[in-house]
Amino acid sequence: MTLTEQIITIAMVVLGTLITRFLPFLVFPAGKPTPKFVQYLGKVLPPAVFGMLIIYCLKNVSVFAGSHGIPELIAIAVTAGLHLWKRQMLLSIAGGTIVYMLLVQLVF
Repeated sequence: MTLTEQIITIAMVVLGTLITRFLPFLVFPAGKPTPKFVQYLGKVLPPAVFGMLIIYCLKNVSVFAGSHGIPELIAIAVTAGLHLWKRQMLLSIAGGTIVYMLLVQLVF
C-alpha cells in the first residue's frame, strides 16, 4: 500500500468509527422516546448473537473423532454456569474461553 492509500484507509476507519459512535445520539436524542422497534432489537439481538456464536464455534466439532467434543461440552457448561451465576456476558464468554483453552492445551 502506498502512503496515500494508508492515509485514506486510516481516515475511513476513523470516519466509520465516529459515525457509529455519534449517529445514535443524533438520531435518538435524549428527550425523545426510543422507537419500539429499536427497543425490540435491543432485547432480541444479544441472545441472537450468542446463538450465532454457539453455532459458529460448534460447526466443526465431531463427536466421533479425537476428544469426542468433551472440551467443548465442558466449556459450554462453564459458560452457562457462569452466566446463570453472575449474569455478566463478558465474564461468561471469557471464563468459557479460558477453560476451553486450558483443556485443549493441557488436558486433551
